Amino acid sequence: MAQPLANLGNRWRGEAEPPNLPPPQVTVARSHAKHRDWALDAVGLLAVGALCYYAEQVLVVILASVLIAFVLAPVADLFMHLRLPRWVASFLALLLLMSVVGGVSYYGINQAANLVDQLPRYTVKMREKITKVLRNTQKLEGLNPEEARAAGKAHENAPNLTELLTRGFGSATEALFAGSFIPFLVFFMLNWQEHARAATVGLFPLEDRHAAHLTIGMIATMVRTFIVGNFLIALLIGAISSVIFAVLGIPFFLFAGFASGFLSLVPYLGVILALLPPLFVGVGNLGLNLMVWVAVTVLTLHIVSLNVLYPKFLGGRLRLNPLAVTIALLAWASLWGAVGLIMAIPITAGIKIVFDHVEALKPLGAWLGESCNANGTRSRGED
Repeated sequence: MAQPLANLGNRWRGEAEPPNLPPPQVTVARSHAKHRDWALDAVGLLAVGALCYYAEQVLVVILASVLIAFVLAPVADLFMHLRLPRWVASFLALLLLMSVVGGVSYYGINQAANLVDQLPRYTVKMREKITKVLRNTQKLEGLNPEEARAAGKAHENAPNLTELLTRGFGSATEALFAGSFIPFLVFFMLNWQEHARAATVGLFPLEDRHAAHLTIGMIATMVRTFIVGNFLIALLIGAISSVIFAVLGIPFFLFAGFASGFLSLVPYLGVILALLPPLFVGVGNLGLNLMVWVAVTVLTLHIVSLNVLYPKFLGGRLRLNPLAVTIALLAWASLWGAVGLIMAIPITAGIKIVFDHVEALKPLGAWLGESCNANGTRSRGED
């Protein structure tokens, strides 16, 4: 009855009758919560960590070979532009690198041999300096000779930092045996780089191959920029340090300067390690004032390299925030010792590039990055 009266009212107002539509179907939207099994993710992370820990030698050799191959790839391509076969270009690029490394090693060994010849004189002077410092310390602390000897024994029984950093590779023979595979792996990676890249991209589904190809290219560019940039920074710091050490009268100033320059590249510990070569060779030859000038020189060059040279040479290739870098250094150093401390930054930067190109892992990539918006995307102007 209500419907005919409504139609009659519509006719009286001159409005058209509404069509006879079926009653609307009321649907209730059900929320399907995405279930994620975090236990499986935790097991996967533990498996990856166990693999990195127990397969350290194999992974370090492979990763070192990959890093070197990324750096030598442009050199091999340059030789190929001269219409040389790929295997010849790869061999020449590897031979060039080994010649440079051999020359630097030969010079370093000669300088180290000369230093060893004069080591007894340095040892006597260092023992005198250390004894004087210990006497002053005992006077300040009020220790009697017996307590001082007990403290010395406790210091001797303390864990050795060198042993902690070199843990994992075992003896020097095992390290040399594992390192002997690196030249062969680098040669084959250079000779078969096109096949390796195409085969790696072919492992992914068709819709993801473009992203995989782009990711591999970005990782190669990042690694190349990182290694070459650090090498140039170390050479520049070493050259400046050598000149200053020569003016200060430090013996073996070339050896001390370039050793200090390359040691300064070690993350976080670089400024401390860079002080050791000039202070060691300068013991007994330099006074306290000159020692202070050495420390000021090393600290100033380290600050300049971090704030001027690194942004100039490396630019925004890494894009890692300091918190991520610190955690990465701690994790990789605990797994691989000194090798992990050196390789932590390029490995983490490569992982971040992968995260940035996988939709489900982009929040992790944003967490590793320098800055992001509230929605997890990078700020404009950073690319």
